Amino acid sequence: MLESIGLSSAEDLFRSIPADVQLGRKLNITEPLAEPEVIAVLEEMAARNTAAAKPSFLGAGVYSHYSPTIVDHLLQRSEFFTSYTPYQPEISQGTLQYIFEFQTLICQLTGMEVANASMYDGSTAMAEAYLMAQRVTRRNKIVVADSVHPEYREVARTYTQHGDAEIITAAFDEKTGRVADLSILDDKTAALVVQSPNFFGCIENLERLAKAAHDVGALLVVVVTEAISLGLLKSPGECGADIVVGEGQSFGIPMSFGGPHVGMFATREKFIRQMPGRLCGIAYDKNGNRGFTLTLSTREQHIRREKATSNICTNQGLIALAATIYMETMGKKGLQEVAVQNAQKAAYVAKRISAIEGFSLPFSAPRFNEFVVRGPRPATEILESVREKGIIGGLALSKYYNGHDNDFLVCVTETSSKRQIEGLTGSLRSI
Repeated sequence: MLESIGLSSAEDLFRSIPADVQLGRKLNITEPLAEPEVIAVLEEMAARNTAAAKPSFLGAGVYSHYSPTIVDHLLQRSEFFTSYTPYQPEISQGTLQYIFEFQTLICQLTGMEVANASMYDGSTAMAEAYLMAQRVTRRNKIVVADSVHPEYREVARTYTQHGDAEIITAAFDEKTGRVADLSILDDKTAALVVQSPNFFGCIENLERLAKAAHDVGALLVVVVTEAISLGLLKSPGECGADIVVGEGQSFGIPMSFGGPHVGMFATREKFIRQMPGRLCGIAYDKNGNRGFTLTLSTREQHIRREKATSNICTNQGLIALAATIYMETMGKKGLQEVAVQNAQKAAYVAKRISAIEGFSLPFSAPRFNEFVVRGPRPATEILESVREKGIIGGLALSKYYNGHDNDFLVCVTETSSKRQIEGLTGSLRSI
């Protein structure tokens, strides 16, 4: 190959790269190995991955929940396992059916009238809500609560930075942890964007926020990062939300170092033609036979680019299927039970930690399965001490919020055992 292109060595291929930035040595890799040897090496490496075996109280957008074994079993059937999105949709009846069921379940959980076929993740779904609100209201001002996940806000800002959106941040109350400053809402506001439970685990008063948004002609966008909360809390739709977006990872999808996950997007039927993504519906032929079809598919692969509501949004069908199997397996009562366990365990842990000298709970709002703890010294030091005892104690808020050096976020789910909880509280007590 080198001879064909007139070169004498592989190094000649890289002459345009300055010598001082080249590695200057061969890569440190082994000689070729036989398959059993490769497996042995990988198993040895996997055995060093002890973080996965440690008790963890991390949440903040990705949550540890039990997934029934049936989810993986069905997901790995050959007819599902290679699916991505149906590019020749009407011949993919099985895929379209589970998308339809996914949409139905998301509508039931969120209290909304229509949902799309899912999206990449919660953060990009929130960014699409910004754009949809602009289309619906013909306004450009987006007011987003400072208590919305900081990384979601960063993704949305990057996503919309070359458009017309003017993004304004609404402060939260330092005593309650809820959205406080609504004075910045005006007749130029397209949407008020809030998260509930928010990044601090506080449950927002969505009815109050809906009224404030609607009074100025804006939409209320509700973000849900912990989907299990929908099994217990009043749905955003019942509270007056116009668009509900969120992350469905809690529905039987592994944490997987942050992805792939599944975004949820639901809205009111009157806004359906401004909704991004695709919508699967039911149709009947002249003989009355039922079939599934993409009723609306306003993305660039199906429609002229200038007519598309979004040029990059899509769904990962396999992950949406996992969420659908989980929701169908658990059912209404099962989701309620999991949600109740989360809330009860979080309440128990919060009570235990707040009783330790030097520790307190700075926010007074109701919570679901996450809450903020204020310690006697910097949270990074506290969490490092806890980590040395083999426990991942939570997330230091100083990474995202100035003035909260001693605060850290703790998450408790149904997978947190009493022994793990006692280990956490005991470690904090010994600090």
